[in-house]
Order: sequence, then C-alpha cells, then structure tokens
Amino acid sequence: MSANITKLVVMLEMQNAMNTKVHEQWFSQGFEWYRAIWVECAEMLDHYGWKWWKKQTPDTEQVILELVDIFHFGLSLRIDGETSFEELAKQLDKELAAPSQADDFKQTLELLAASAVADKAFNAAAFAGCMAQIGMSIDDLYRGYVGKNTLNFFRQDHGYKEGTYIKEWDGKEDNEHLVEIVKSLDTEHPDFAKQVYSGLQARYPA
Repeated sequence: MSANITKLVVMLEMQNAMNTKVHEQWFSQGFEWYRAIWVECAEMLDHYGWKWWKKQTPDTEQVILELVDIFHFGLSLRIDGETSFEELAKQLDKELAAPSQADDFKQTLELLAASAVADKAFNAAAFAGCMAQIGMSIDDLYRGYVGKNTLNFFRQDHGYKEGTYIKEWDGKEDNEHLVEIVKSLDTEHPDFAKQVYSGLQARYPA
C-alpha cells in the first residue's frame, strides 16, 4: 500500500471507532452526514471571506480546521459496512489525486456543498480542489484529522456528553493545546494518535 492509502485506512478506522463511541449502532441510524458537510462549507466561507462590501483576509488556519471537520463527515458517508477500509481508501486516493477546481476557492467550495445538498454525497475531487487552492497537502490533512479525532475521543472520555468536560485550561482552549502537542510530535510515528492522547492527558487538569 502507498503511504497515502495507509493514512486513509487509518483515518477510516479512526472515524468508524469515533462514530461507534458516540452511538454503538451509528451505522443503522441514518445520520445526515451530507447535511453536516454543507453546513460546515457555509461556516468555512465566513472564515475565508466572501463579503465584497468589506475588507476580509482569509483565516487559512481556521479554513484548514474546517476542511478537516468536513473530512470526518465525508469518511462517515463513505463507510457502508460492506466495502473494506482498504478498498474505500483506494477509491478516495484516486479521487483526491484528481482535484476538481473552479475559478477560485469559494466556487470550488460551492461544488463540494452542491454535491452534499443535491446528491447527499461527499465529492472528494472537489474536496481535493479546495485543499489545492488553500495550499493543504495530504500530510496536513492527516495531521489535522488524527489530532482532531483524538481530541474528540479525549473529550468523550472526559465527560463531554455529560457536560463535565473542561474545554479551557491554563488560559487556552483544548484546540490550542492540541495544536501545540501535534507540532511537537512525529506524524509518521505508528503511535502518533496515542502520543497525542497522552499529550492531552498530561496537560488536562486532574
């Protein structure tokens, strides 16, 4: 398997595990992942800037985080309970390698949103187009995805659903702690996700 396919398999496995943690029978619930995609697209547009009547500078870091969130929903849409993760990863790798792009990032994002609304599907080619136009690599996606997925697990383990989770400590939100931890680690390490979790655990108020 190529390095990209290996990373995609890891992300698919992590997504399935996360969805199962939130709801054991998630697969039979028919959650509207496609709706989550187009809503995130709209939120991302605010971070990128679309208002022609005022000066706006794209918040690239935030846009990348939103793309990572969309990928969580995209993977959830692709997992069908029948196709192996390796086969799904090969399909995604092929689509991500052939980006579909419009004239600018905003229009490419609208291709992604349009597929979600009209076809209830995850348009991986348009997603890849957004990545290309914002200067985001597969490694950036992997780093961001594994980090955010691990943080989601950490939140669930520390009372997120019950409302007892502490989201801000030492003057920073958990997302900011996550960014610092991820930057200090080797993303190629086989235990990258475990190291991220341990890093969060070490920082979190006892």
